[in-house]
Amino acid sequence: MKIDRNPIKIQEAVERVMQFSRESVCEYVSLDASDNRILHAPIKADHDIPPFNRSPLDGFAVRAEDTVLASQTNPIELEVIETVGAGGIAKKVPKQGQAIRIMTGAKMPKGTDVIVMFELTKEVVRSGNTYVVIKRSFKPGDNVSFQAEETRIGEILVEPGRKIEPGVKALLATFGYHKVPVTKKPVIGVYATGTELLDVHEALKPGKIRNSNSYMIVSQIIKAGGDPKYFGKLDDQFDQCFESIVSALGKVDTLITTGGVSVGDFDFLPAVYEKLGANVLFNKIGMRPGSVTTVAEYKGKLLFGLSGNPSACFVGFELLARPWIQHYLGSEKPHLQKIQGLLKVDFPKPNPFVRFIRSKMKIEEGKIYAQPVGLDKSGVVRSLANSDCLVVLPGGTRGYKKGDIVDILLLNGEGSSNVLKI
Repeated sequence: MKIDRNPIKIQEAVERVMQFSRESVCEYVSLDASDNRILHAPIKADHDIPPFNRSPLDGFAVRAEDTVLASQTNPIELEVIETVGAGGIAKKVPKQGQAIRIMTGAKMPKGTDVIVMFELTKEVVRSGNTYVVIKRSFKPGDNVSFQAEETRIGEILVEPGRKIEPGVKALLATFGYHKVPVTKKPVIGVYATGTELLDVHEALKPGKIRNSNSYMIVSQIIKAGGDPKYFGKLDDQFDQCFESIVSALGKVDTLITTGGVSVGDFDFLPAVYEKLGANVLFNKIGMRPGSVTTVAEYKGKLLFGLSGNPSACFVGFELLARPWIQHYLGSEKPHLQKIQGLLKVDFPKPNPFVRFIRSKMKIEEGKIYAQPVGLDKSGVVRSLANSDCLVVLPGGTRGYKKGDIVDILLLNGEGSSNVLKI
């Protein structure tokens, strides 16, 4: 079939995709299963911390008024009438001249308002009774952790949208979240197309290559926060492609295919979109690699048709599918983070379209450099393993020199709220 392909700008392609972003849905998972999930609701304190006035250290609970005259030259002695461990509660109330031995975390005994740490005291035994010797005065409240001084009941501790990491998980446990409200992961279907593809366990044969794209895309989906569902390979047969894609669309939130979107005799996906009656948002982007990246919409679901070339496939996902997944999860920074740095080497290749170069970022003498990695061809796999960023070179340029300032997209950055404008 004849296909009209009019390239659009990257920014426009991303914006068209994001018009079909969807609202996140809440689900509850066990605290044990919540690692790296995204909070869908705020964490609120269900009690004060501390929940009562308590001792922050091991020492003696005393009355400040009993220490007023204490000094190095005039030490005082207080009778120790009880010992309280963490989790225990004092049964006695000290009177003038008395103290209670107390451990870290224990509730302040009634009648006391100061904790004197062990290191500032000495204990003596006289006539079967224990006394604590104190050589300095204290004010009410010294060395006391007061109720709610850290957190007050009802206070919001963590806002929605945060990833659950060890510190957040500690808060969840502290406040009794045995079931955690998280954002449901979008289910992302994956099909690899091409009769030439072999499974990873198969031996190489003439004219065949191993299927690397599906493993790469599944890993990218997981990294972006989605739930991948790999359906397998599709041979270059139209009826099989059509029926398989229709079936898969009923099981996923969006579908990613790799290969089959170019202009070859066996690239059937454009015909599949047509038979479906899908709305093709675009079928060419002014960029390298990945110019034939195609996205269509069918009944509110997106079909990402990524290139069969590994590097082009990788770049297409990061620029288009990743932001869709991140937005679904509630992220306010769904796009790749952009910084500026210096090109480490010459890049003489002219750029009719915007070019994304797989690169490695380095910091030398306080300056950020980007070093292109491996061959700059869309079918190259090796460069992907050694890249942590993409250098962005605008279209219409005749090449760049070592030391030129360039835009850099961070593959492992914190993300950005801004669409790449180029």
